[in-house]
Amino acid sequence: MGVEFTSEQRDFASAIAEFCQREAGTREKRDALTKNGAEPHNQALYEKMAKLGWLGVTIPEEYGGSDGSMVDMCILLSEIARGMAPVGAIGPTLITGGAFTRFGSAAQKDNVLRGIVRGASQSISMSEPEAGSDVGNLKCKAEKTADGWLINGQKTWCSNARISENILLVARTSRGQNKHEGLTMFQVPAGIDGLTIVPIELMGGQKETNDLYFSDCLLPEDSVVGEVDNGWRQLMTGLNFERLVLAAMSLGAAERAFADTLAYVTQRKQFGRPIGSFQALRHRIADLATEIECTKLLVYSVAREADAYPDRMLAREASMAKLKATETAQKVSLAGMQMMGGYGYATEFDMERHVRGALVSTIFGGTSEIQRDIIGKTYGL
Repeated sequence: MGVEFTSEQRDFASAIAEFCQREAGTREKRDALTKNGAEPHNQALYEKMAKLGWLGVTIPEEYGGSDGSMVDMCILLSEIARGMAPVGAIGPTLITGGAFTRFGSAAQKDNVLRGIVRGASQSISMSEPEAGSDVGNLKCKAEKTADGWLINGQKTWCSNARISENILLVARTSRGQNKHEGLTMFQVPAGIDGLTIVPIELMGGQKETNDLYFSDCLLPEDSVVGEVDNGWRQLMTGLNFERLVLAAMSLGAAERAFADTLAYVTQRKQFGRPIGSFQALRHRIADLATEIECTKLLVYSVAREADAYPDRMLAREASMAKLKATETAQKVSLAGMQMMGGYGYATEFDMERHVRGALVSTIFGGTSEIQRDIIGKTYGL
């Protein structure tokens, strides 16, 4: 039983694991890289990964990448998450890069994709105060002028906007009978006049996500990514990619939370023996291990299907992978905290960080409720 990888993929996974252990393998190293957990992304570490060629795993060779498979991407993301390497920008960056790969102009690809390969962060901005799960309800307006596109409005929950070279903005360019009509993607370079970025402080003091305020922000005419008014269809074609990114990261997080839990219950003694030897905990460990194995098989099965059929929208399968992986990560980390008792809640151990990360994973990129709704609709419900 298990997922079969090629020898090259096994070597790739081992290299990533060794790198994470060497660079961020202790709590002290991770604290130094993240300002005691306040910053989820360390640019210097990220650029080391770029020099190894890893960040270009999904980028076409003509732009400096390795043009790897979805399986390769999942290996990279899951190993980074399991190794707790603080490179929080990698998920949004790869998701954004996927959109530019599919729909960007030659000039846009040359700018954004080459930037990803050398270690530049990118981000995508869809959500608004009144348009979260209901993306079609967004109101941030892009108006065509003689000089380009004038952007006005607010976006929210934009991950890594403060450190990104470009933001892939989804804005409204017109209104049709269907609310999903009239949306357009734009390339917004960092530091442009008319854009204000305000960090949103999160649980644990992190400042990963941001509010974006556009006030007469003028973009050049060639900033459109893809086709005007076709942004919704473009977003839909990228769902396989985005949900696999999130699923792979959650799989790695679940594996790490499980490993930390297993180490603790093996070493911690009460009543004269390791607590993991008690049936209640032994059975819980068995259940969690089974859940992780099922999740791994599902994630890589969807990745292989996406590789085999790159033009197929795997709405059901990708949603299942995202749903299962994020909820498994949440289940494992919460169970780990319970088994560790007070130590699971203490900042001395990593379990409380595992819990914080797992809790939000079922929200971003489409909540668990939205994933279930999508899956249900694929069965005609």
